[in-house]
Amino acid sequence: MLTFPRILGVVTLLLFATIGLAAWLKNSENSKKYVASRVPIEVPLEHSTVTIAADVESDVATIGKDEIEFGYKTPLSADHLPNADRVEEFFNKGIPQFPVVETITYTSRVDWMSGRPAWLADYAAHYKTSRHFIARSLNGKLDYLTQNVTNGDQFNVFCQDKDFSFHLLVDASRCKMWFYYIDHDTNERVLVKRYNVALGRPESYKVSGLLTPLGKYSLGDKIATYKPGVMGYYLGNKIEMITVFGTRWIPFDQAISGCTMPAKGLGIHGAPWERTSTGELVPTDDNTFGYYSDGCIRLATPDMEELFAVIVTKPTVIEIVKDFNDARLPGTENPRR
Repeated sequence: MLTFPRILGVVTLLLFATIGLAAWLKNSENSKKYVASRVPIEVPLEHSTVTIAADVESDVATIGKDEIEFGYKTPLSADHLPNADRVEEFFNKGIPQFPVVETITYTSRVDWMSGRPAWLADYAAHYKTSRHFIARSLNGKLDYLTQNVTNGDQFNVFCQDKDFSFHLLVDASRCKMWFYYIDHDTNERVLVKRYNVALGRPESYKVSGLLTPLGKYSLGDKIATYKPGVMGYYLGNKIEMITVFGTRWIPFDQAISGCTMPAKGLGIHGAPWERTSTGELVPTDDNTFGYYSDGCIRLATPDMEELFAVIVTKPTVIEIVKDFNDARLPGTENPRR
């Protein structure tokens, strides 16, 4: 015989069971709604192709809450966000050309140098423009190392009467980096290019959710270029530096605002080179889009060499955010410059 207390107990158990089942079904539906799966897309490069991952909606798997919110399993799509590839306007010796550069004609006799001829390195120092930048403009192609110059040759340098700097914006949920120059005379910003980047691996104990921090940092001047055979120390071990940092390295310098980690030890660098089965050291641009690094920002070799050539002689800030729309970009956008 069911007494009133027993009836009340049964009803209570049934009520809690119903509430639990409803909550489980709701969470299951929400997880399915935001799932992304990896579908390969071939992207043509100058001499080859690489495979990256694109985002497509799926309803057949579940991922964790942090991965749903920030896209730290598969980078989210950036199709609806600004895009550009105008970097050639730094190097063109004709139209189109950014207003912060000018084309000059080389002569070994200049009024700002006395006692000896002026070499390309002297021009680089005088115009605060890297030799890599001048070489690409001089050669008219992706050649940053050939720096042979004779009287009458033309190349681009940065304008001495222009006050400008560079700003890099990294979206951690999309593994994209936007490259701007900021014209301080007009308070305008101009989008130069959007790059794919690799960021630090997901790590739940980090404030950012990644080994890469969030925040705004200045970049430092202790830059490096690496060639095969150049040795150094990394994590206490003597290594061939190009196998870790690729051909270029730019360190973070100072934490400016909103930084979740100190700047020390962080930087931007190229994709590591690897040895083939025959022992030959070759560039590889695998793992330059997604969450693969130990915390630094990694670019494909051609992208890193290009960026390095432009920014290393000017003040540059890098801003890392979870989402593009969280950024506090300086200046007013001017897509027509």
